[in-house]
Amino acid sequence: MTDEAPICSAKGCRSTAVWVLAWNNPKLHTPERRKTWLACEEHREHLSKFLGVRGFLKDVVAFEDWQEQDPQGPGSAADR
Repeated sequence: MTDEAPICSAKGCRSTAVWVLAWNNPKLHTPERRKTWLACEEHREHLSKFLGVRGFLKDVVAFEDWQEQDPQGPGSAADR
């Protein structure tokens, strides 16, 4: 794991992420698969709505709580 602060996934945003948005596209992914986007406080609602309207959003978890659940952490290049 790296010591770098997690960065929000919103286009052009360089703020520190404090939320993990877990999602999957049922047309592409198995039901248990979870991809992740990271969100700062400002972009949490916007990114959640974007995923929610499409039926992709599965969970929104505080970054700290997600790290406790998944020690490898969210946001690997393959999951963004």
